[in-house]
Amino acid sequence: MALLFWIAAEASADPAGFIKPSTKDKCPVCGMFVAKHPDFIAEIVFKDGSYAVFDGTKDMFKYYMDLSRYHPTKKPADIRSIYATDYYEMQPTDATRAFYVIGSDVYGPMGRELIPFVTEGDGKEFMKDHAGKQLLRFSDITADVIKGLD
Repeated sequence: MALLFWIAAEASADPAGFIKPSTKDKCPVCGMFVAKHPDFIAEIVFKDGSYAVFDGTKDMFKYYMDLSRYHPTKKPADIRSIYATDYYEMQPTDATRAFYVIGSDVYGPMGRELIPFVTEGDGKEFMKDHAGKQLLRFSDITADVIKGLD
């Protein structure tokens, strides 16, 4: 039990590497000003300290899956960390360890969205409350999953 508490606390801790977006930061995928949508912010931070912020995890995955299109000078190996905003906690969390609900009745700034959670239990609870269709891990999210949200 103590181990589970430690894992949950560790995953939900405010990541030290998260960069709070400024009012001038725009999503490189859709062009929206990101700070206007704090409940859905996602972010990729590169090893050189540069970063990209997104108005939702859907656009973050589009960017991540097609990095050569959106940032031709970067490679996946250049990524230091990836963050998503946990829907219940409203805190940045390690996106690679999060759980994502798709097909719910909750929409993000760009419409249908992947809704991130630190814990599987929170994701399952959200699915019941918001008609979610599927709970996925980061590695389960493919280009086809993203296309299905557009």
